[in-house]
Amino acid sequence: METQKTAIPDCFKSISEPSAGLFKDNGSKFLAFAYPVTTEEEIKTIIQQLKKEYFDARHHCYAYRLGHTGAIWRMNDDGEPSSTAGRPIYGQILSAELSDILVVVVRYFGGIKLGVPGLIRAYKTSTADAIANANIIEKIATETFTIVFDYLQMNTVMKKLKDMALTPSNQQFDLNCTLQVSVRLNSIPSFLEAFDKVEGCRIEKPNTEINI
Repeated sequence: METQKTAIPDCFKSISEPSAGLFKDNGSKFLAFAYPVTTEEEIKTIIQQLKKEYFDARHHCYAYRLGHTGAIWRMNDDGEPSSTAGRPIYGQILSAELSDILVVVVRYFGGIKLGVPGLIRAYKTSTADAIANANIIEKIATETFTIVFDYLQMNTVMKKLKDMALTPSNQQFDLNCTLQVSVRLNSIPSFLEAFDKVEGCRIEKPNTEINI
């Protein structure tokens, strides 16, 4: 009995550019900013910039989710009561099924305490507004490989790349040739199988990171 191959999930939703949202309640203002991001270093830089720009705000709460599976994520209440800020922000990210996204909500205190339900509603609503104003896109996760081959195999390698609709980069042609190619996760098994049959050709992984 044949076993059906399970497709690797490599498509996911994100946003194409920064967007903003706003919510007001009893004098407090909640400014929500959504950003497309791919690394935690990038996230740290954005948060630092927002804290400098909105230095007079009471709180800078955020949540983010990274990667095609959303395996990397974090929530931060920045001084608000536990789970009243970061969690509702993250909840809206999950509800919209987004990844590679950071949402920061900057709060200006209006002098009246909103209570736990009020805070949750404010951070949830402002985040939802920023996401509603964003341009949602589909992204495809890929992995980068290096192909090393003999010069005599040039035509064979290039034909296989063309047949698989793969675009080579960082090409170096000599007696021993190399080039790099990004392959979507779903296509990696067939890619490796195709080039395993080419004599004088080997596949190397220059890094272990998933590109997006």
